[in-house]
Amino acid sequence: MKFRAHNVMVAGVLAVLAAAIPSSAQQYDQKFFSEMRWRCIGPFRGGRTVAITGMPHQPNLFYIAAVNGGVWKTTDTGHTWEPIFDSQDTGSVGAIAVAPSDPSIIYVGSGEGLQRPDLATGNGVYKSTDAGKTWIHLGLPDAQQITAILVDPENANRVFVAVQGHPYGPNPERGVFRSTNGGQSFEKVLYKDENIGAADLAFDPSNTQTIYAVLWAARVAPWEIRSGESFVAPGSGLFKSTDGGNTWRPLTKGLPSSDDGGLGRIGVAVAPTQPHRVYATVEAKKGAGVYRSDDSGESWSLVNSDRRIGGRGPGAMGMAVAPDNPDVIYVANTTTWKSSDAGKTFVGFRLVSGAHRAATITSGFGSAPSIRKRLHFQAIKAR
Repeated sequence: MKFRAHNVMVAGVLAVLAAAIPSSAQQYDQKFFSEMRWRCIGPFRGGRTVAITGMPHQPNLFYIAAVNGGVWKTTDTGHTWEPIFDSQDTGSVGAIAVAPSDPSIIYVGSGEGLQRPDLATGNGVYKSTDAGKTWIHLGLPDAQQITAILVDPENANRVFVAVQGHPYGPNPERGVFRSTNGGQSFEKVLYKDENIGAADLAFDPSNTQTIYAVLWAARVAPWEIRSGESFVAPGSGLFKSTDGGNTWRPLTKGLPSSDDGGLGRIGVAVAPTQPHRVYATVEAKKGAGVYRSDDSGESWSLVNSDRRIGGRGPGAMGMAVAPDNPDVIYVANTTTWKSSDAGKTFVGFRLVSGAHRAATITSGFGSAPSIRKRLHFQAIKAR
């Protein structure tokens, strides 16, 4: 069954497809676009949304996954949506990724991973090899919360999965997992202990042997009425591997310390055109905000300390860097924010009424000049 989105509603995914023209062609004055406004194109999802993805060379195709509403697919830029995950054992989804080298291969990580009092959990990783028509359950059944999935752009069988683990207690099936056989088996490659999970992942776009990963030590209490932070313990941090995930080392210079349990969730994004430029949104008791590194994560500087933009979590950690300008970044938090000066200043624009308590910004960019930029935004209304 398909659903057609007609009305503007405070729910669902909001998207804009900015189809850029070749750099050699005529450039247009931005005032010609000043009357354009954000509108809801659906789907009218079940619960919060934290996962969305598409294909750079198929601008009409993208997928959205709700935290308790399954996976939805559009092939006509959001005019109609089709639920493609309803036959599975769980409807809670925290991550979705399409293999860049083969758009028929989709990986889905179940369990939202937002550490909220009313969260929904999942039962591992799923895979489709026919663009969502059928699914198989791959494994990691006790993960409960999967926050991110990375697929090698040139090898659809090489996959990294960030597992947050049980929200209310310890479990060993958490951390960063790697598969080199398309999910037939998974190897735990970054792990501290049964209380520390993984919250984000990012490739170096120039070298997929270099991976950034976020570990997050947090637990929700059953009586929690706020957005996480019942228990925050030492152990959170940003890590980097330069050998494909075999070994990892912490990146700490200039970032808040986790020694006293004051460091929370981190979001990370790498500039496609300047891979040495890395951004992070950091939740911390001291020094929270947006950080920037110009040396591939070796050292960091706090560029914006406004907690409305960065550092207010634990759900609002989404960020993306423009494909053609390393100084342009987007951050989702109390609303959606844009910076054109590498994070020094931001301008906010509201996509839905109510605060953006949890949001993800996902960018799908192609190298072809005809598709220079495509940004998807999704947000939820605070309850």
